[in-house]
Amino acid sequence: MATALFYLMAANHAISHETADDPSKIKVDPVAFKQWLVELRAEASGNGIREEILASALDGVKQIPRVLELDRKQPEFSLTFAQYMTRVVPNSRVQKGRKKLAENKVLLEEVGKKFGVQPRFIVAFWGIETDFGRVTGGFKLIPALVTLAHDGRRSKYFRKELMNALKILNGNHIKPEDMVGSWAGAMGQCQFMPSSFLNFAIDYNGDGRKDIWNTKEDVFGSAANYLSRSGWKADQTWGRAVTLPAGFNPEMAGLKIIKPIAQWAALGVRKADGSALPARDLNASIVYTEGPGSAAYMIYNNYRTILKWNRSTYFAVAVGTLADRIGGS
Repeated sequence: MATALFYLMAANHAISHETADDPSKIKVDPVAFKQWLVELRAEASGNGIREEILASALDGVKQIPRVLELDRKQPEFSLTFAQYMTRVVPNSRVQKGRKKLAENKVLLEEVGKKFGVQPRFIVAFWGIETDFGRVTGGFKLIPALVTLAHDGRRSKYFRKELMNALKILNGNHIKPEDMVGSWAGAMGQCQFMPSSFLNFAIDYNGDGRKDIWNTKEDVFGSAANYLSRSGWKADQTWGRAVTLPAGFNPEMAGLKIIKPIAQWAALGVRKADGSALPARDLNASIVYTEGPGSAAYMIYNNYRTILKWNRSTYFAVAVGTLADRIGGS
């Protein structure tokens, strides 16, 4: 999944995107697009999408040149871990997260108990994805996905996501004009791609719709359901910052090297403040944020689950750090 905030500030784990064609040279063949749309509509109809849904979603739909521009010429950037954390986990977000946790305490504890996900983590994902629902993306999703599905660069992937979006509309979860998100298709306050919506979104408040755009019950429930079904452990945290002993072999770091906490302690690994590691019977790995010599973290099962949401070391550490700083259950 991708975040609306990611696209807003172009910040993630030191990724450099290709700069492609000059956006001014992007051209659209209206005849070819019209024929493509006819074929798409026939396919969708064959997949059971009702005609009234196809009409409301696709009649008069146009490609969005700005979406192609963003897709083909994403800005190059490379943030250090410290810069990323300053932007994504500022004190203001920590304070806002604590306020949101308190405001939604009853609902979050209910959802957390049902799905086995600590409320502070639900709030942390919510905060990092969309600043607690404030920044969810401003693109009409169907036109954006139509644009990307017709374009040749990643058409197969986005055609599937477009079909999934039509299935969501077919289920009466939201109207086409209200289905908004990022230019790349991530939707709602938890920034699910349409495929993730179909797999994990739930109607927590029982009103017949899975509304991850405006209904907090569905937002929290869907996020918790995603994490629960992806392997979240309610009796564990995510990890912690650690200090490594002098001469630590960097080849022992990485997700493939798994040892009990006691073995890492015997090797000289300590908490960031120098105190002893927790005496828990848990398996753990050591990860660097920017390679050998950089900030190191001991991570547990839930860190790996966070990576299923977004495969970025920076993102996973940010979610865990924000959850820790927000506190609560």
